[in-house]
Amino acid sequence: MTDWLLALEGTAVASALRGSTLAYPLVNAGHILGIALLVGGILPLDLRLLGLWRSLPLQPLLRVLGTTAAVGLALALVCGLLLFIGRATEYVQSSLFVAKMAVVLVGLTNAVFLRRALASDPAAGAAGSVLPWHLRVGGLVSLLAWVSALVLGRLVGYF
Repeated sequence: MTDWLLALEGTAVASALRGSTLAYPLVNAGHILGIALLVGGILPLDLRLLGLWRSLPLQPLLRVLGTTAAVGLALALVCGLLLFIGRATEYVQSSLFVAKMAVVLVGLTNAVFLRRALASDPAAGAAGSVLPWHLRVGGLVSLLAWVSALVLGRLVGYF
């Protein structure tokens, strides 16, 4: 595995990122923007799943904020991969990075679960309704996963 990680670090893209005074900060800014869109879209949805703003129907929120979160996720993943290849061997040795990746996987798995559950019951989340317990638990898992990923990601940058 170390050979593969070293090969990633040796790519022209990784070398260009490490050698540029402008490219790395721009990619890092793209990663942060992606995270902002992801978390900014997900947290209101999670809070709605947990029971806040029951007067608002869930489906319109899901369409707008879910799309915002998905775009943010795509941007964060692309930019995060570019950041990763610059220091791949260092990152895989960081327990904080490994924990972040595990939490992101939990968040993604939970998002797929929630998306399927909501698609199978489009009436769920009608204005004024209380959501079934499994959707509320999914909202809590999502909230905890994405906030944890955010915190772990910031810690990776400092330790």
